[in-house]
Amino acid sequence: MMKKWARILLIMVVFSWGPLSIIHADSLVVGHFSDLVPGKEFPENWKPMTFSGIDRHTRYTLIRDEGRTVIQADSRNAASGLIRFLRVDPADYPVIQWQWKIDHVLEKGDASTRQGDDYAARIYVAFAFDPDQASWWERARHKSAAMLSNKEVPGSALNYIWANKAPKDSILTNPYLSESMMVAVQSGDTLAGRWIVEKRNIVADYRQAFGRPPPEIIGIGIMTDTDDTGEETIGYYGDVRIFVLNENPW
Repeated sequence: MMKKWARILLIMVVFSWGPLSIIHADSLVVGHFSDLVPGKEFPENWKPMTFSGIDRHTRYTLIRDEGRTVIQADSRNAASGLIRFLRVDPADYPVIQWQWKIDHVLEKGDASTRQGDDYAARIYVAFAFDPDQASWWERARHKSAAMLSNKEVPGSALNYIWANKAPKDSILTNPYLSESMMVAVQSGDTLAGRWIVEKRNIVADYRQAFGRPPPEIIGIGIMTDTDDTGEETIGYYGDVRIFVLNENPW
């Protein structure tokens, strides 16, 4: 059976496009969780992401932490995520910024193996299928998957992960799917329990991972999963934004 993140590239739920919230001309809000009320429901533009064959789901709740509202993801031998469907040209908004925190990494987590393909926290960026960069077989397979599901199917993905032992800033191919690349933004427990603000250049990371410029972004999600390792952990997610390059969020 295909791993959950491999399956998401083949059987993504129906995309519901909606306008992004504008902070100012040079940045867009993907998830403004700090404006939400703890204990309430998530905004309609954030959809649950579950997977066939996986009955135990990560529990996502809005909580108050250090004076602001954030998402708490409690995962106990479970897997599911939350995703925001959108359409953004990464050439226009190449920089993604988010905030995250974890209780601890997964002891058996290993980004290079199927048995260890779990993460205390991850930010997922899905990209449109680019037929010009695909082989005949890949085009045929993608067309069949889209026809069977009657949905738009992503062609590639970047996973920004808080890894267990992968070297920081390393990029690894997902053990289940070559078009899903794992970028180890953090690794290990050294910074566990602290809020970290991350900033990444999506275009630069995609070029390094795939050797070509990225197609259109069609979804950004969060996920804490522990079903492969069978362990438990809690991840936390703050606001997610994307920026034009000259905004210089660094």
